[in-house]
Amino acid sequence: MKLPNLLAASAIALSAGTMSAQADKADDTLRLAFTKELETVDIYFNSAREGILLARAIWDGLLYRDPVTGEYKGNLATEWKWIDDVTLELKLREGVTFHNGEPFNADDVVYTVNYVANPDNGIVVQRNVSWMDRAEKVDDYTVRIILDAPFPPAEEFLAGPVVMYPNEYYAEVGPAGMALNPIGTGPYKVSSVDPGLHYELEAFDGYHGDPRNAASIGKIDIRTIPDFNTQIAEFFNGQLDFLWNVPADQAEKLDAMGKYQVENAEAIRIGFISMDASGRADADGPMTNPLVRKAVAHAIDRQAIVDALVKGSSEVVHSACAKIQFACEQDVAQYEYNPEKAKALLAEAGYPDGFEIDFHAYRNRPYAEAMMGFLDEVGIKTNLVYLKYSALRDARSKGEVPFTFQTWGSYSLADASAIVGEHFTGGMLDDAKDAEVTAWVNEADSTTDKEKRIGLYSKALKKIADEAYWLPLWSYNVNYVMSQEVSYAPTNDEIVRFFDFSWK
Repeated sequence: MKLPNLLAASAIALSAGTMSAQADKADDTLRLAFTKELETVDIYFNSAREGILLARAIWDGLLYRDPVTGEYKGNLATEWKWIDDVTLELKLREGVTFHNGEPFNADDVVYTVNYVANPDNGIVVQRNVSWMDRAEKVDDYTVRIILDAPFPPAEEFLAGPVVMYPNEYYAEVGPAGMALNPIGTGPYKVSSVDPGLHYELEAFDGYHGDPRNAASIGKIDIRTIPDFNTQIAEFFNGQLDFLWNVPADQAEKLDAMGKYQVENAEAIRIGFISMDASGRADADGPMTNPLVRKAVAHAIDRQAIVDALVKGSSEVVHSACAKIQFACEQDVAQYEYNPEKAKALLAEAGYPDGFEIDFHAYRNRPYAEAMMGFLDEVGIKTNLVYLKYSALRDARSKGEVPFTFQTWGSYSLADASAIVGEHFTGGMLDDAKDAEVTAWVNEADSTTDKEKRIGLYSKALKKIADEAYWLPLWSYNVNYVMSQEVSYAPTNDEIVRFFDFSWK
């Protein structure tokens, strides 16, 4: 299958005569856009990348992972030590206040941990919090977090998705109130929220500034603009100063104009196809047959899609995790592009003439359409069901999705548990429901023995590949485009840190 027409269809005709963007230094406001409409700003009740970016600006975690060195540093905690395998004691930073003036202390940590660790409260990404049993107050600035079982990547999670909320405020307003008026201790405070549409942030003068930078730019203005063509038009007209997740072909055209800063950085995110191996969507469906799943794997020319569409630093991946994540086994079964073998496997599975099936996706439509073209060539006719991420996630959690193209950014956590633990331990996103894989992963995440963890993840990832529960597709990269007035150095974890922006 050839891809030039798909590539041409996804490109935007960029005019060199369009007005150049100028960063708005005059009112000290950086303007950017989200493509995806956020369900809520409360980070514990959404899993979208946009929500993660807002969370890193608004709230602090107890720890901080330096994106360059990988070193863990104190954030809201200044010291921490393991009392035993399931008890972590932390000394808290004194003199920190929330955006509403509420002082930060041990009560906030105990309240936050105990709230999010309670499954009855319905935190969206349970894997981020379910490893904690509870928190206990030792004194006003000392707490202990008690784990359900040993959890080796605890520090990684405390430096990432586990952020601290003000206990008095959150007890009063709950998730609904936090969504409309978020209160944190982070470098930016929220001045206004128009749910799903518009967010205005301003630098928090009272930020403690260690180890993260205090905000350099006074205001951040974020609008939801789903159509990327519109984003580019507004960038040209000076209404936006910064673009991220720019498609490769468009980034190339913008770079060729010589007027803008264009940066490409790696991301922890990978793409994958998940298939209904356990029969949740259809007990007798074709995806319950491993021969069909392997046929899908052989039918798609992943390298051609990377070369023509994804580009940048991306590469084809074979294991169900990101290479930079701890315990991401790479020596797994690989499925080369071989349409004839795909047809033979379909015939062996009882589908000599192929079959028709819905194919769900929520992003990168040109990539999805390219894969559909390859599948059509071997007899698998797909009907694209293109949804917002929240709708697709809900459909998957209900077991209504037989065949889907997804991506996962692991909350930018550099540990295989952040992806494999979420999708292969029997939860709502587990399409395989393989008890053996689940047992290996759960055991791996309950031991502090690194070599044992590596061995258990190796077995799990090898079986995932052998059974073709997933077809891992490619690693992602991110293209960033900025006006010449903006200074920002992207990192390789797909997190845009607003507090690291400055004007030149």
